[in-house]
Parts: sequence; structure tokens; C-alpha cells
Amino acid sequence: MDILLNSSEISTEMLGGSFFDLLLRFGLNLLAAIFVIIFVYFRATGKRSYVFTYILISTTIFFLCFLLGSIDLQLGFALGLFAIFGIIRYRTDTIPIKEMTYLFLVITLSVINALASREVSISAILFTNSCLMATTWVMETVWMKRHLARRSLIFDRMDLIHPSRKNELIENIFERTGIVVVRFKVGQIDFTKKSVRLTIFYKEDATPNVLSDPEMSDKSSDRE
Repeated sequence: MDILLNSSEISTEMLGGSFFDLLLRFGLNLLAAIFVIIFVYFRATGKRSYVFTYILISTTIFFLCFLLGSIDLQLGFALGLFAIFGIIRYRTDTIPIKEMTYLFLVITLSVINALASREVSISAILFTNSCLMATTWVMETVWMKRHLARRSLIFDRMDLIHPSRKNELIENIFERTGIVVVRFKVGQIDFTKKSVRLTIFYKEDATPNVLSDPEMSDKSSDRE
């Protein structure tokens, strides 16, 4: 009889609050991760390789934290995860600072959704997720779009770098590249090769097919 009671209690616990709490939290974490990674990050950058990484890291970290959350070292455990990823740093490739920020964000969401105390209401967790998602969306789609992309180029028309011929230089770059230059800066001048290094600033949404200098330095973009 005692065996039957114990087995029924175990099955109730497995199929009861703990299991449904896992399902609820995982669903919330997955929705938050999909929104941040696919609807914000991927739409803004178009980099597919990091989408795979972020989704799997988010799922892995969530289950790791949730299933080990009964250990009475939750805060140290969470901080230890950040330390581990900080040490590893994906040494096989250099991750740009923006991608590292998104990595930190998906880990943070997973840790919050998995290790938040049972005393914390689902509405509080939902509010936290919503704030992080909204902040990411605003920064990526609104604030970042107001800033100009930057690109360096070697210009062969030294006669146009004079301040009085600024408009002619901008028109010449547009005719040859299709890039609508908002402003530019003159860099190194090579009189022997009759060329000058220009740093041009342009609206990214007007020329989405042109990579900026920070994007050009991303080695992983060559593998996409």
C-alpha cells in the first residue's frame, strides 16, 4: 500500500506542477529567444550562422539551469555559466562585440526563465522578458537605423578632395558605386599613386547591399 502511495505521489509530482512549470517556462523562454534572435537580430543582420548558435545555446542553458536549479547554489551557478563562456569565447573564431551582446542576452533570458524563484510570479517573469525584448527591438530597429554606416575606400580623383568640390566628389562616388554619401572624411593621401583614402558615411537602409567596415572585419560573414 505504501509503495502504491509513494508511486502515485511520484507520478503526480512528475506530471503535476513541476512538469507544467517546466513546460510553461520553456515555452516563454523559446518565444523570447525566437523574437530576439529571428525577428530582431536576423532581420537586422541577415547572419544565419549565429541564429543556429543562439537558439541551441538558449535551449541548452535553459534546461541545464532548470534541471540543476534545485542545487542551493543558484546565483553562483548562474554567474559561473557567464564565466565559462567568457573564458571559452569560441576561440575557433572571433565573435564581434554585437554578436557577443546577443549571446549574453540569450544566456541571460535562459537563466532568468529557468532559475527565477518559484516565489516569483509568472507575470513578473513575463514582464522581465517583455522589457528585454522591447529594449532589443527599439535599439536595433529604431536607434541603430538613425546612425550612419561607415566604409573606407581608395579614391583616385585627388582633384575632387578640395573642400570647394565636395558636392562633385559625392556625386562622383554615387555615379560609380550607387552609394548615397551623407558625409566623408579625408584620410591618407598618396601623391605617388595619386590616390587618397576616404571614410564615407551613408544611410544603411538606402544601400543594404554594401557592408560597413565593422561588418567587413567579421570573418564569419565569409562563411555564410
